[in-house]
Amino acid sequence: MPGAAMAEPRQILVAGAGAAGFFAAIACAEADPEAQVSLHEATAHLLAKVRVSGGGRCNVTHACFDARELAKNFPRGSRELIGPFHRFGPSETVAWFRDRGVELKTEADGRMFPVTDDSATIVDCLTRAASDAGVRLFLRSGIRTVSPIPEDPRGRFDVTLSNGTGTRADRVLIATGGGRSSAGLSIAAALGHTIAPPVPSLFTFHIDDPRLKGLEGVCAVAAGASVRGLRLHETGPVLVTHWGLSGPAILKLSAWGARELHEAGYQFTLVVNWADPKTTERAAAELEADRDAHPRRQVSTTNPFGLPSRLWDRLVSAAAIAAGTPWAGVSKERLRALALQATASEFAVTGKSMNKEEFVTCGGVRLGEVDMATMESRRCPGLYFAGEVLDIDGITGGYNFQSAWTTGWQAGRAMARR
Repeated sequence: MPGAAMAEPRQILVAGAGAAGFFAAIACAEADPEAQVSLHEATAHLLAKVRVSGGGRCNVTHACFDARELAKNFPRGSRELIGPFHRFGPSETVAWFRDRGVELKTEADGRMFPVTDDSATIVDCLTRAASDAGVRLFLRSGIRTVSPIPEDPRGRFDVTLSNGTGTRADRVLIATGGGRSSAGLSIAAALGHTIAPPVPSLFTFHIDDPRLKGLEGVCAVAAGASVRGLRLHETGPVLVTHWGLSGPAILKLSAWGARELHEAGYQFTLVVNWADPKTTERAAAELEADRDAHPRRQVSTTNPFGLPSRLWDRLVSAAAIAAGTPWAGVSKERLRALALQATASEFAVTGKSMNKEEFVTCGGVRLGEVDMATMESRRCPGLYFAGEVLDIDGITGGYNFQSAWTTGWQAGRAMARR
């Protein structure tokens, strides 16, 4: 009608320019080109975790294409993620990046990376897609407060930025991560949400033990790790580091036991089966058979379990078997001691370090207070969540990025609906 005022475009505000925030902003802007989507980041760096993930290669997702099987890799959020993964899982992630010119490859352990082996490929793809969709990016512009406007017919929010300025938004998405310093958690709590206290997940173990000294870089590729007194057991590679032990088995153990290990003050006994899945009894029987078959061979040079030779030497020494001792000179008692070292080495853990490529927390906004089909708050209409600010975390291997893409995509699409 002549003279009629143009309708004001809907204002969509996304807090946090990480994987989840970027993906949500893009999904929203592509689904509703008329909306004005603003992406606010408190720091000067966007997509910081994407840049360093996978040793700078970016572990985009995992080649697990069954939603229920995929969800089993999440210590927190496994049941709630099944539906979202059916809607947007690894298959959709691979297609999304392929449609934008980025091909992914699958490695032997199921992790998926860009074929370039360069995280900059993913960063460039996301920033280009955001720019093409018309997303406005604001660095050093975090979100301080979010307040619903009373009786506003559009259900809008007053938003205060970290620089002290204010703005209004029709929809607000919190994707600020799950650390204790996350402003998003404070905002969520102020708007009536329950917060599961954040604690570290995916960390390495500090161990000071002579059996490990000088073995930095040695890796047992098929070991088992458990925590004495807790029902925690994981298998996979175990890597000796300057500070203790790391590797996929240790990282998975830290994820599943994040809360229990935090409550223990990161002081506990770790049990490593270097010859997993052999039991101590089975290992002792095999060692006895080797003694009978090769009595003249030296124990230290005969490694029946296929362990790294330097590690085997340490286990032999720890079993009080002198260097150069032939199998014929080993008593049944010493054989039993060696079997225990191989299958049930105990280590006193005295602390933790965050894995350099992973900094994940368990905890965040309780999932029961969020509609997992849309990622909208059940407590505050118009408020959405995505990524690690939720009480969701996965084990190492691309799972945490997949939950970021999934929750971000769902939130973005939902915010685009009128």
